[in-house]
Amino acid sequence: MTIIRIGLDTSKHVFQVHGVDESEQPILRRRLRRSEVEKFFAKLPPSQIGLEACGASHHWARLLRGLGHEVLLLPPQYVKAYVKRGKNDAIDAEAICEAMSRPGMRFVAIKSAEQQAGLMLLRVRDLLLKQRTMLINAIRGHAAEFGVIAAKGPVRIAELLQRAHAEDAAVPAPVRELLSVLSGQLDAIETKLKALESELMAWHRQDPVSQCLATQPGIGPIGALSFSLKIADPQGFRSGRHFAAWLGITPKENSTGGRHRLGRISRQGDETLRRLLVLGATAVIRFAKPGRASPWLLNLLARKPKKLAAVALANKMARTLWAMMASGETFRHPMEA
Repeated sequence: MTIIRIGLDTSKHVFQVHGVDESEQPILRRRLRRSEVEKFFAKLPPSQIGLEACGASHHWARLLRGLGHEVLLLPPQYVKAYVKRGKNDAIDAEAICEAMSRPGMRFVAIKSAEQQAGLMLLRVRDLLLKQRTMLINAIRGHAAEFGVIAAKGPVRIAELLQRAHAEDAAVPAPVRELLSVLSGQLDAIETKLKALESELMAWHRQDPVSQCLATQPGIGPIGALSFSLKIADPQGFRSGRHFAAWLGITPKENSTGGRHRLGRISRQGDETLRRLLVLGATAVIRFAKPGRASPWLLNLLARKPKKLAAVALANKMARTLWAMMASGETFRHPMEA
């Protein structure tokens, strides 16, 4: 009997293996420790192995592929339907093995170590931006308790701190010292952010796909690089609409009995990419004027609120980005086409 397919349920320390033969009968059920995984699969003949696309899955996919196996990554939400009853590692591995055999199953493209390094740069930048916002809010809140305020925006923090340290300000010395501590942390984060953004810009200039996507209005270097690194295989989507649906920016459908009911956007895809699209669409709408924007967008703005129009434009931008990634062509403005 030959193993034709293996489902591998991964975790931090314990791994569960479930393999079936040509007659779909289970012939391999084994529990492995982390240190045993590579040695175990190195001894097996080349097989088709399925894993859920979760934490560290791309690392294991690259490792197993290096051992000569065909590796498939499955979205966890698509595997859940094949869990029969209860939940444990053995049941999860069996569900993965069953799900990967379905003809209509969709898979996740395996990312290279370089792509994951670029994504880590983007995620660390997002984390530092959140920490910067927390520090700014803390400084503003503490200073306001002593009657010191300033206009909105990160650039106004220096002015606020200057007022707090003024001799005529009724701010106790301990408070000024603590504000200095927060200010020092804020300056350190600003320095790290500038260094990270320099690295990201250098990455963007070296990535032809990112440079191509940046020609789309509303998509800057960060957004273009995010799409380039996260969408490893644009051909995995059958059309621009499927790509927009994967992003969760198409209407959620709840139809039955021949009646079509479309609701709000599903929001079931990548939150970061969807946010970048909506922010970019909002920026485009802000400067939309006759002669500069497409007639479609101007007609939409005449009929719908700006926020709704921004989501509709983000949907259209997603489809355009997919076409650009799939074809390699730069953006062509509708006014010039």
